[in-house]
Amino acid sequence: MRSDQTDFLPVLGRGKHRSPRRGACFMEMASVLAGERWSDHPACTHPLLAHLARLVNDFTSDAARQRLAPLVPSVIGLKSNDRRWDHEIALLVATRALPYASALRRPTVAVGILACERLLALNEGRAVGSLRPGSEHALGHDPAAAGWAQEFARQMGPDHVTRHPGPAILEYAVPAIAHSRGADADRILYELLTDAIALCEAMAAEEARAAEPAPAPASEERAPVTQ
Repeated sequence: MRSDQTDFLPVLGRGKHRSPRRGACFMEMASVLAGERWSDHPACTHPLLAHLARLVNDFTSDAARQRLAPLVPSVIGLKSNDRRWDHEIALLVATRALPYASALRRPTVAVGILACERLLALNEGRAVGSLRPGSEHALGHDPAAAGWAQEFARQMGPDHVTRHPGPAILEYAVPAIAHSRGADADRILYELLTDAIALCEAMAAEEARAAEPAPAPASEERAPVTQ
């Protein structure tokens, strides 16, 4: 920890803070623990995972927010240049949010699911339009919203997206969870962030294994020469 910034851990609070003495959001605390300059956009974490952490921090109630603090060290160093991380994080958030979203929000969340599925299908080499079981299950909560989203995607065509939809999906889906009626929103948001971290840890481990050099082939034993 950089002593020129703070000699204590700030308390988690909503929004952006000018200094740690005024409190910290989730990612500002991560910047402190990572030894970076004070920022809510530190370089130590994948940008979309960090965006999710900021949103969960801000939409969690004041009474429950401190429960997020032990998760902060987990996001430090968790990053990649693989665009699949964006697809996977956004899909996780969208599928988690749809069952809790209001009827008015569900079609838009469903569009986000289909957009992520298309990107992942192209990445994985599977048929565009095919869905993972988790996406099918989420869309099954509201067949009407799913049908509307499929028709919307058909009318817009495959090339209407000019940039990754991840940030927009998160900015729509997280409030949908937070504003859901009859649900324990704080618990759902906490579990969502926990699962997103676990997802990124799994992808990071997969990348590390793929980067390991292949073991050298075992040398063949030569048969002894008989006289």
